[in-house]
Formats: sequence, structure tokens, C-alpha cells
Amino acid sequence: MSTLIVLLPPRDPVVPSQEWQLPELPFLLLDKSGRTQRAGRSALALLPRASSTVLIVAARDVLMLATALPPLKGPRLRQALPNIVEDQLIQDPQTCHIAVDPKPLDARRQVLAIIDRGWFRFITESFAAAGHRSLRAVPVTRCLPSAAPLGAPGKATEPGDAEPAQPTVEELAAAAAELTTVVAAVLGTVVSTAPALLGEAAPDTGVPRVELAVLRGVLGEGLAVPASTVQTTLAALSGAAPVKLHVLTDMPGSEPRLAGNARGSLASYVNGAQPLPFETLARRALECRFDLCQFEFASQPWRLDRATLRRLRVPVLLGVAALVVAIICANVQWLMLARQRDAVSAQMTELLLNAFPKTTVVLDAPDQMTRQLQQLRVAAGELSPDDFLSLADGLARSLGPIPVNAVAALDYHERRLDVTFKPEVKVDPDLARRLASNGLSGTADSDTVGKWTIKNGNAR
Repeated sequence: MSTLIVLLPPRDPVVPSQEWQLPELPFLLLDKSGRTQRAGRSALALLPRASSTVLIVAARDVLMLATALPPLKGPRLRQALPNIVEDQLIQDPQTCHIAVDPKPLDARRQVLAIIDRGWFRFITESFAAAGHRSLRAVPVTRCLPSAAPLGAPGKATEPGDAEPAQPTVEELAAAAAELTTVVAAVLGTVVSTAPALLGEAAPDTGVPRVELAVLRGVLGEGLAVPASTVQTTLAALSGAAPVKLHVLTDMPGSEPRLAGNARGSLASYVNGAQPLPFETLARRALECRFDLCQFEFASQPWRLDRATLRRLRVPVLLGVAALVVAIICANVQWLMLARQRDAVSAQMTELLLNAFPKTTVVLDAPDQMTRQLQQLRVAAGELSPDDFLSLADGLARSLGPIPVNAVAALDYHERRLDVTFKPEVKVDPDLARRLASNGLSGTADSDTVGKWTIKNGNAR
């Protein structure tokens, strides 16, 4: 199952919702074995298709909070979430989409991710309209190098690992020191999504503004700051806590000379930053289990939305037309066969009445004709094929290598002849074939050894 991983730009706050557009997006395409198939930068309509798509949501668009939740699930929890975070938001909580981290922070609290519902709906519907049916969205801060899932404070766990042992006091102290470490990443320069600037170079203002993603423990945030103030901003945010700074490198779709110039210009502002390759960020997004597509945005690959119905309109119309044509043709053929049946039945009735004018009631013309002919043969002294003598004569001519004295008994009833051979006689398998050549049909009785039932081969 192939996977497409796409890095999304942040929402431009100065662009109204009716003018939202997406620029060319960096992506990584993995095959079902996890090997890289393609990497590049492409417009949304030209992105390669995959079985599932993972969207990396910009840090500036996601507010992450740790709070206690009531014991609710499903639609009831969705209705309660805006009231829980109302005091911590400037924006109307009813206009926000709130996702819940499936891994609790502790016994009482869980992490919430809050994003503008209009922007998130625009992203998911745009990808769905482009043919990406199975969507998953993860915060970029959860994809940073220290954002591995925590089994115990400060300890990374992998799926399938056993439950960690109860940590000691020393381990808890070390874990607390580790959790206070601030992890930050410079994810490139700010890209405007205004329609007038799409595909155009941003104006050169001297110092570029960069996207900064900051992770503190399990909570993350994002900022757009001038590149010259990255260090001072991180110092103000972290206080006395240590800081690990990364810079996103190896972005796909960039020309080498331009990429080199960009790295050189940013390197003077983010001294000491560790490189974070785009492929590493994308693979960590694939491992992240915090999916923002929850509640009304939950992935439903088989949902018949408007875009799907538009694509299926022509095939459905063709299928309905084919079904209508098949029904019409079947009815026409049935009418033709019914007329042929009526004509044949009338011909047989006429033939019966011509041959036997005294017939008053015609129920089954072929059967009545057969019985009338049989009565004529009997009246003329001819043997019927179903008579004892006819069946016995056919049996005698069909015995072949079986001696005549091998027959122990003959029993005639209901126009059938039951033949019982002596126990020591072995009936050869060609007896049935010889009976058929003499106009008879014979079957061995499965309940009695050496017993055969013989009747006229034309009898019904």
C-alpha cells in the first residue's frame, strides 16, 4: 500500500477564505515496503496518487493544549470540546476543529489540537476533490526528532514493546530534565498563499522571515519570525531550559544552486542548527499517531460526496442504460419465444386431433399421442417397448459375456424389470453400454448387490 506525505503551508491570515489557494507542495511518495519512489514539489492537481495520504499541518495553524476531559465519547465529546477550551481561545471555539490525542498525557489530562475549521475543511476537501480519498493529518511539531511517543517520561517506546517498569526517583528526575528541553526547527522561509503572489518570488526585504516550529514536551506551537531573531526568540521562549535547534534541509523540487544559496543565507542566522532532512520529517509523520482528521473530518474513503458522484456520473448512466437495454431485450426475446411455444403447442394439438378425432380434451398433446399410439400397438398385437417380453429380450441381447444362468430372479412391475444376479457373478462395467445400444437403460441398485433396474430407454 503506497503512501503520499505532503508538507502543507500555513494559512495566510491576510487572505480571505474565498481566495484561499495552495502553492506547489513538497511531497514524498513511499511504496508498500517503505521505499522512496518519488520526491518533489508539485501543484495539488498533479500530486501522485497513493493508497493513503498523510498531510503535515503547519505549526502556526495548530494550537495544542493539555486539559482534563469529561468521560464522553463520539458526538457528545465533540459537542463538549468547544466549552472546555473556550476560555483559552481568542477565536470563537465554534469555528474551530478540535482533535483529541489518542494517547493520554496522564491519568486526567489529554492533549487537544485546535485548528480553524474553515481552513482545515478547505484542505481536506481540496485533497478529496483531487482524488486523495484516505487522508490523515498530523501536526508538524509531532514530527520533530524528539517527538517520539512516550511510554514513560523521557523514554521512547515502540509498538509491541512491553509495559515499562515503574521508574525510580533518579529516572524521574532525569526524565523531567529531558522533557523541559525545547526542540525547535526552522522549516524554511514564509510562503504567501495570496493568489497574486502564487508562483512569484516574494519581495526581497533584506532579512527573510522563517517558519519556526517549537516543541516543549508534547505541546507545540509555531511562529513566523525574522531569521535574525530566531536565536533571541528561542531564548525568550525557553528561559533557562536547553534548546535543540534544527533546520529543514534537502527540500524536494529545489534547484541545487538555489538550494545552496538558501542554505547559505539561513546559515548565518541559525548558527549551530542541526540539519533535519525532509525525508526524515516525512517518515516521522508516517509514524505519528495523532490524526487531526477526527469527528466530521474522519477519513471515509467510500463516502459518496459531491466530487465522487461527479466522477461516477458517466459510469452510472452507462450502467443504467445497459440495464434498461438488457431488460428490454430480455422481454422482447421472451415474447418471441412465447409466440414460438404457442405455435408449436397449437401444431401438436392439431396433429393429435387429426390423428385421433375422438379426443375430447387436450391437456398434454405429446403424452396423449404416445398413449394413443401405445393402445393402437397393443390392439394390433404388437409388443410395447415397456412390456416384460420386450425388456427381457433386450436384456438377453445385452448380457454379452455374462452367462444366462447367472440371473437369479426377474421381477417386472410398473413397466420396469428388476434383475437380480447370483452373488458369485461379477457383472462387467460394459453392461450399461450394451443395454443402451439395445434401447434400454440400466442402473445398479446401490442398496442390493447384484440387482439392476432395467427400463425402456425412451421412457420418461
